[in-house]
Amino acid sequence: MIIEIIIERNMIMCTAATYKTKDFYFGRTLDYEFSYGDEITITPRNFAFHFRHMGEVNNHYAIIGMAHIANDYPLYYDAMNEKGVCIAGLNFVGNAVYNKPMDGKENVAQFELIPYLLSQCADMKEVRKKLETINITDTAFSQQFPTAQLHYIISDKNDCITLECTKDGMKIYENKVGVLTNNPPFDIQMFMLNNYMSLSSKQSENKFSKDIDLTTYSRGMGAIGLPGDLSSASRFAKVAFTKLNSVSNDDEKSSVSQFFHILGSVDQQRGCCEVAEGKYEITIYTSCCNADKGIYYYTTYNCHKINAVDINRVDLDSDKLYAYHLIEDEEFFFQN
Repeated sequence: MIIEIIIERNMIMCTAATYKTKDFYFGRTLDYEFSYGDEITITPRNFAFHFRHMGEVNNHYAIIGMAHIANDYPLYYDAMNEKGVCIAGLNFVGNAVYNKPMDGKENVAQFELIPYLLSQCADMKEVRKKLETINITDTAFSQQFPTAQLHYIISDKNDCITLECTKDGMKIYENKVGVLTNNPPFDIQMFMLNNYMSLSSKQSENKFSKDIDLTTYSRGMGAIGLPGDLSSASRFAKVAFTKLNSVSNDDEKSSVSQFFHILGSVDQQRGCCEVAEGKYEITIYTSCCNADKGIYYYTTYNCHKINAVDINRVDLDSDKLYAYHLIEDEEFFFQN
């Protein structure tokens, strides 16, 4: 089998995951060397979306997520709608290929995909149906914001897919692990999990040889071989293992805390990933959405306190965006 992997030096590294206890949770890390001025952004039901090829939509489901607002337009990185459908776009540089507009298709620019789906789809059945007619175009938002090369994890509490547009066309993969990182393509990432099928969260036993007396000298030896570097393939395996072996109570505080621990297993610390002389990629923010309650939790590199924005605390019938700056300053709680 010949596997083609296209590699680019300049790419944002990110990790996304789903998690389910009593409620359904969805979130991601955004790893880069600087921020574009991200804000938690709520798009109410009557905000007018002017889609480049599909006209205006001014009555739709409300949306909350992380976005950069340009010319009063929310360029979402990750978001969920009021019905519990969630999407995150992660870098897929060198592999993502989009089309020109096509006759007979719903032509949606790459930067419009998240709001286009979330504004109209109440569940994954509707997402899958909509994707049958969509053509994702290479239409750029502006000269300052060219078309981003991304692939997507799309999920609700019952279903999860990965969406990739490559030179071979649009591909939809069943995402049974509920995890996405970056390159290589998703089917290759899943195949490489075969390398770790012998790993376990249980304590190791001597299966090397019955003729040699070997000792389990440390806890955690059942997962020896689990990657710990920051490459996208390693982060995929690390978060998949962490999530699929994760155990927590099902209340809100326990679930949210555990979700941040899952994505925290691939946090990037300043100094560990140099992208240019004196420039380092870091985990700028980590998000956790409670898709059942409409709450967007987040932490930032310099503020580990979990902050939150609730979609239900604003006028969802408004026609104006609500935007909240990220809290960036660390806080200490003195107990004496």
